[in-house]
Amino acid sequence: MEIFYTLLFFIYGLVFGSFFNVVGLRIPKKESIFTRSHCSTCASGLKARELVPVFSYIWCRGKCRNCHTKIHPLYPIVELSTAILFSISYRILGFEVELLIALLFFSMLMIISVSDISYMLIPNKILWFFGSLIFILRINFSLFTTIDGLIGACIGFTILFCVAILSKGGIGGGDLKLFLIIGFVLGTPQTLLALFLSSLIGLVVSFIVLRFKGLGRKTPIPFGPSIALATMITYFWGADIVERYMNLF
Repeated sequence: MEIFYTLLFFIYGLVFGSFFNVVGLRIPKKESIFTRSHCSTCASGLKARELVPVFSYIWCRGKCRNCHTKIHPLYPIVELSTAILFSISYRILGFEVELLIALLFFSMLMIISVSDISYMLIPNKILWFFGSLIFILRINFSLFTTIDGLIGACIGFTILFCVAILSKGGIGGGDLKLFLIIGFVLGTPQTLLALFLSSLIGLVVSFIVLRFKGLGRKTPIPFGPSIALATMITYFWGADIVERYMNLF
Protein backbone atom coordinates (compact mmCIF):
# COMPACT_ATOMS: atom_id res chain seq x y z
CA MET A 1 0.00 0.00 0.00
CA GLU A 2 2.91 2.36 0.66
CA ILE A 3 3.98 2.13 -2.97
CA PHE A 4 0.40 2.66 -4.13
CA TYR A 5 -0.07 5.81 -2.03
CA THR A 6 3.36 7.14 -3.01
CA LEU A 7 2.45 6.73 -6.67
CA LEU A 8 -0.95 8.31 -6.02
CA PHE A 9 0.64 11.39 -4.43
CA PHE A 10 3.08 11.55 -7.33
CA ILE A 11 0.18 11.66 -9.80
CA TYR A 12 -1.62 14.25 -7.67
CA GLY A 13 1.58 16.30 -7.73
CA LEU A 14 1.74 16.18 -11.53
CA VAL A 15 -1.86 17.38 -11.82
CA PHE A 16 -1.55 20.11 -9.20
CA GLY A 17 1.84 21.15 -10.60
CA SER A 18 0.16 21.82 -13.95
CA PHE A 19 -2.44 23.93 -12.16
CA PHE A 20 0.25 25.80 -10.20
CA ASN A 21 1.79 26.90 -13.51
CA VAL A 22 -1.55 28.43 -14.47
CA VAL A 23 -1.98 30.14 -11.09
CA GLY A 24 1.57 31.50 -11.03
CA LEU A 25 1.25 32.92 -14.54
CA ARG A 26 -2.28 34.33 -14.34
CA ILE A 27 -2.70 35.74 -10.83
CA PRO A 28 -0.05 38.48 -11.29
CA LYS A 29 -1.82 39.51 -14.52
CA LYS A 30 -5.20 39.46 -12.74
CA GLU A 31 -6.55 36.86 -15.16
CA SER A 32 -9.01 34.12 -14.27
CA ILE A 33 -7.41 30.81 -13.36
CA PHE A 34 -10.52 28.91 -14.46
CA THR A 35 -10.65 29.83 -18.15
CA ARG A 36 -9.56 27.32 -20.78
CA SER A 37 -5.83 26.71 -21.11
CA HIS A 38 -4.27 28.24 -24.21
CA CYS A 39 -0.97 29.04 -25.86
CA SER A 40 0.43 32.27 -24.43
CA THR A 41 1.70 33.27 -27.90
CA CYS A 42 -1.09 32.48 -30.37
CA ALA A 43 -3.94 32.04 -27.84
CA SER A 44 -5.06 28.77 -29.46
CA GLY A 45 -6.95 26.52 -27.04
CA LEU A 46 -5.22 23.37 -25.86
CA LYS A 47 -6.74 19.98 -26.50
CA ALA A 48 -6.99 17.25 -23.85
CA ARG A 49 -3.92 15.42 -25.15
CA GLU A 50 -1.92 18.63 -24.72
CA LEU A 51 -2.83 18.98 -21.06
CA VAL A 52 -1.22 15.80 -19.72
CA PRO A 53 1.51 16.96 -17.31
CA VAL A 54 5.10 16.40 -18.51
CA PHE A 55 4.10 13.87 -21.18
CA SER A 56 2.36 16.50 -23.35
CA TYR A 57 5.52 18.61 -23.32
CA ILE A 58 7.52 15.61 -24.52
CA TRP A 59 4.85 14.58 -27.07
CA CYS A 60 4.70 18.11 -28.52
CA ARG A 61 8.51 18.29 -28.47
CA GLY A 62 8.34 21.42 -26.37
CA LYS A 63 6.47 23.43 -29.00
CA CYS A 64 2.94 24.74 -29.57
CA ARG A 65 1.16 22.56 -32.15
CA ASN A 66 -0.36 25.66 -33.80
CA CYS A 67 2.32 28.36 -33.93
CA HIS A 68 5.32 26.12 -33.16
CA THR A 69 6.59 28.55 -30.53
CA LYS A 70 8.84 26.90 -27.98
CA ILE A 71 7.12 26.14 -24.69
CA HIS A 72 9.09 27.25 -21.64
CA PRO A 73 10.67 24.24 -19.86
CA LEU A 74 9.43 25.75 -16.60
CA TYR A 75 6.11 23.97 -17.20
CA PRO A 76 7.35 20.36 -16.99
CA ILE A 77 9.93 21.28 -14.34
CA VAL A 78 7.23 22.61 -12.01
CA GLU A 79 4.95 19.62 -12.70
CA LEU A 80 7.66 17.06 -12.02
CA SER A 81 9.05 18.93 -9.00
CA THR A 82 5.60 19.16 -7.42
CA ALA A 83 5.05 15.43 -8.01
CA ILE A 84 8.35 14.59 -6.30
CA LEU A 85 7.63 16.91 -3.37
CA PHE A 86 4.14 15.48 -2.83
CA SER A 87 5.35 11.87 -2.89
CA ILE A 88 8.33 12.57 -0.60
CA SER A 89 6.05 14.43 1.82
CA TYR A 90 3.77 11.43 2.07
CA ARG A 91 6.67 8.99 2.51
CA ILE A 92 8.16 11.02 5.36
CA LEU A 93 5.04 12.31 7.13
CA GLY A 94 2.34 9.72 6.42
CA PHE A 95 -1.32 10.59 6.90
CA GLU A 96 -0.86 13.26 9.57
CA VAL A 97 -1.99 16.89 9.84
CA GLU A 98 1.59 17.90 9.11
CA LEU A 99 1.24 16.29 5.67
CA LEU A 100 -1.52 18.74 4.77
CA ILE A 101 0.62 21.63 6.02
CA ALA A 102 3.55 20.39 3.94
CA LEU A 103 1.43 20.07 0.80
CA LEU A 104 0.05 23.59 1.23
CA PHE A 105 3.51 24.93 2.02
CA PHE A 106 5.15 23.38 -1.05
CA SER A 107 2.22 24.38 -3.24
CA MET A 108 2.77 27.99 -2.23
CA LEU A 109 6.50 27.76 -2.89
CA MET A 110 5.97 26.31 -6.37
CA ILE A 111 3.45 29.00 -7.33
CA ILE A 112 5.55 31.90 -6.12
CA SER A 113 8.57 30.45 -7.94
CA VAL A 114 6.63 30.44 -11.22
CA SER A 115 5.41 33.98 -10.61
CA ASP A 116 8.81 35.33 -9.56
CA ILE A 117 10.64 33.75 -12.50
CA SER A 118 8.04 35.03 -14.96
CA TYR A 119 7.32 38.51 -13.60
CA MET A 120 9.79 39.20 -10.75
CA LEU A 121 6.73 39.34 -8.49
CA ILE A 122 5.42 37.37 -5.51
CA PRO A 123 1.64 38.05 -5.34
CA ASN A 124 0.17 38.98 -1.97
CA LYS A 125 -2.96 36.97 -2.79
CA ILE A 126 -0.93 33.74 -2.90
CA LEU A 127 0.92 34.49 0.34
CA TRP A 128 -2.18 35.44 2.32
CA PHE A 129 -4.25 32.54 0.99
CA PHE A 130 -1.75 29.82 1.83
CA GLY A 131 -0.39 31.62 4.90
CA SER A 132 -3.87 31.80 6.47
CA LEU A 133 -4.57 28.09 5.90
CA ILE A 134 -1.17 27.06 7.25
CA PHE A 135 -1.60 29.27 10.32
CA ILE A 136 -5.03 27.80 11.12
CA LEU A 137 -3.70 24.25 10.85
CA ARG A 138 -0.45 24.88 12.72
CA ILE A 139 -2.01 26.58 15.76
CA ASN A 140 -3.76 23.27 16.49
CA PHE A 141 -0.34 21.85 17.35
CA SER A 142 1.41 22.33 20.70
CA LEU A 143 1.82 25.78 22.24
CA PHE A 144 5.61 25.42 22.02
CA THR A 145 5.44 24.77 18.26
CA THR A 146 3.23 27.81 17.73
CA ILE A 147 5.44 30.13 19.80
CA ASP A 148 8.61 28.85 18.12
CA GLY A 149 6.97 29.42 14.74
CA LEU A 150 6.03 33.00 15.62
CA ILE A 151 9.59 33.68 16.77
CA GLY A 152 10.92 32.14 13.56
CA ALA A 153 8.59 34.36 11.52
CA CYS A 154 9.81 37.48 13.33
CA ILE A 155 13.46 36.50 12.92
CA GLY A 156 13.13 35.70 9.22
CA PHE A 157 11.28 38.93 8.46
CA THR A 158 13.57 41.11 10.59
CA ILE A 159 16.82 39.80 9.10
CA LEU A 160 15.59 40.22 5.52
CA PHE A 161 14.17 43.65 6.38
CA CYS A 162 17.62 44.74 7.58
CA VAL A 163 19.21 43.32 4.43
CA ALA A 164 16.67 45.20 2.30
CA ILE A 165 17.55 48.48 4.01
CA LEU A 166 21.31 47.93 3.80
CA SER A 167 21.12 46.84 0.16
CA LYS A 168 18.79 49.75 -0.66
CA GLY A 169 16.05 47.64 -2.20
CA GLY A 170 18.07 44.54 -3.06
CA ILE A 171 15.35 42.43 -1.42
CA GLY A 172 11.73 42.75 -2.53
CA GLY A 173 8.72 43.13 -0.27
CA GLY A 174 7.38 39.79 -1.46
CA ASP A 175 10.50 38.04 -0.17
CA LEU A 176 10.02 39.66 3.23
CA LYS A 177 6.40 38.55 3.53
CA LEU A 178 7.29 35.09 2.23
CA PHE A 179 9.74 34.61 5.09
CA LEU A 180 7.01 35.40 7.59
CA ILE A 181 5.28 32.21 6.48
CA ILE A 182 8.50 30.23 6.11
CA GLY A 183 9.63 31.22 9.59
CA PHE A 184 6.28 30.23 11.08
CA VAL A 185 6.45 26.77 9.46
CA LEU A 186 10.13 26.04 10.10
CA GLY A 187 10.63 27.53 13.56
CA THR A 188 13.65 29.45 14.84
CA PRO A 189 16.80 27.33 14.19
CA GLN A 190 15.69 26.10 10.79
CA THR A 191 14.63 29.58 9.68
CA LEU A 192 18.21 30.74 10.20
CA LEU A 193 19.41 27.75 8.17
CA ALA A 194 16.91 28.55 5.40
CA LEU A 195 18.17 32.14 5.30
CA PHE A 196 21.76 30.96 4.98
CA LEU A 197 20.97 28.40 2.28
CA SER A 198 18.81 30.92 0.40
CA SER A 199 21.70 33.37 0.27
CA LEU A 200 24.14 30.67 -0.80
CA ILE A 201 21.87 29.29 -3.53
CA GLY A 202 20.97 32.82 -4.64
CA LEU A 203 24.65 33.71 -5.08
CA VAL A 204 25.32 30.57 -7.12
CA VAL A 205 22.24 31.10 -9.30
CA SER A 206 23.08 34.77 -9.85
CA PHE A 207 26.66 33.91 -10.85
CA ILE A 208 25.52 31.25 -13.31
CA VAL A 209 22.76 33.37 -14.87
CA LEU A 210 24.87 36.52 -15.18
CA ARG A 211 27.89 34.60 -16.44
CA PHE A 212 26.21 32.55 -19.15
CA LYS A 213 23.68 35.15 -20.26
CA GLY A 214 26.21 37.96 -20.33
CA LEU A 215 24.08 40.26 -18.18
CA GLY A 216 25.32 43.16 -16.09
CA ARG A 217 26.05 42.77 -12.39
CA LYS A 218 23.14 45.02 -11.48
CA THR A 219 20.60 42.97 -13.46
CA PRO A 220 17.84 41.90 -11.03
CA ILE A 221 17.55 38.14 -10.49
CA PRO A 222 14.40 36.60 -8.93
CA PHE A 223 15.23 35.50 -5.38
CA GLY A 224 11.99 33.58 -4.77
CA PRO A 225 13.09 30.30 -6.42
CA SER A 226 16.31 30.27 -4.38
CA ILE A 227 14.29 30.80 -1.20
CA ALA A 228 11.91 28.03 -2.24
CA LEU A 229 14.69 25.50 -2.91
CA ALA A 230 16.50 26.36 0.32
CA THR A 231 13.25 26.07 2.27
CA MET A 232 12.43 22.66 0.78
CA ILE A 233 15.87 21.35 1.74
CA THR A 234 15.51 22.79 5.23
CA TYR A 235 12.01 21.40 5.73
CA PHE A 236 13.07 17.82 5.05
CA TRP A 237 16.65 17.76 6.33
CA GLY A 238 17.07 20.98 8.32
CA ALA A 239 16.76 19.35 11.75
CA ASP A 240 19.57 16.90 10.95
CA ILE A 241 21.77 19.65 9.52
CA VAL A 242 21.27 21.88 12.56
CA GLU A 243 21.92 18.98 14.95
CA ARG A 244 25.14 17.98 13.20
CA TYR A 245 26.28 21.59 13.18
CA MET A 246 25.63 21.98 16.91
CA ASN A 247 27.49 18.73 17.63
CA LEU A 248 30.63 20.30 16.18
CA PHE A 249 30.75 22.47 19.27
